[in-house]
Amino acid sequence: MKFDIVTIFPRMIEAALAEGIVSRGIASGALDVEIHDLRDHTTDRHRSVDDVPYGGGPGMVMKPEPLVRAVEEIRNRRGAPDAVILLSPQGRRFTQAEAVRLSGLAHIALLCGRYEGMDDRVPELVGAEELSLGDFVVSGGELPAMIVVDAVSRLVPGVVGDEQSVAEDSFARGLLDYPHYTRPAEFAGIKVPDVLLSGHHAEVRRWRRKTALARTLDRRPELLERADLDDEDRKLLDEIVKERGGP
Repeated sequence: MKFDIVTIFPRMIEAALAEGIVSRGIASGALDVEIHDLRDHTTDRHRSVDDVPYGGGPGMVMKPEPLVRAVEEIRNRRGAPDAVILLSPQGRRFTQAEAVRLSGLAHIALLCGRYEGMDDRVPELVGAEELSLGDFVVSGGELPAMIVVDAVSRLVPGVVGDEQSVAEDSFARGLLDYPHYTRPAEFAGIKVPDVLLSGHHAEVRRWRRKTALARTLDRRPELLERADLDDEDRKLLDEIVKERGGP
């Protein structure tokens, strides 16, 4: 899978790519990631990427020309991306379902905003969709872009060694993950649940499924409304509610 990342801080992206799963995916050839310095697409001697906003107000706004040129250069040299994504707090919420959708594409370009944002003509001119990580603001799009790259890359075949671990991640079925434990079997007076030490694989699977449902019910109950639940899940949910004194 191919990623192109446009930023004014290439070293931020380089540092994030130097370690971990995405780094291994690049080394194996499963991922092709290229970083583009937005300042390389300016035409003035100061390499300016921002200017004062029309209408006045605080801060600076990223100019449209360098961003449009950067996307054109990507299209000419790397091929037309299947999606151009602008990381913005005004965008659609990035979810696991979005990560799954994007993982089915072959080529994604990500535009990292800074300052007060980008000139509002940019998304239309480059055909970009806007994605947001949540209802908060960070200093720029570099960290959100790398989170999108990481979340999507995990779903690309060959990037994660144990693909079963990806299938059981939180949100994979719309639920939170079940609790995890490792050695020692007792630490600081807290014991690992007996079922995990029993060797009964069917009981372990049932326990994990039930605790994932219980944890989702407790922490993110709204997820259950759109989770991919089957008859066994619904039966376990009824069991959880009854154990807690429900109807």
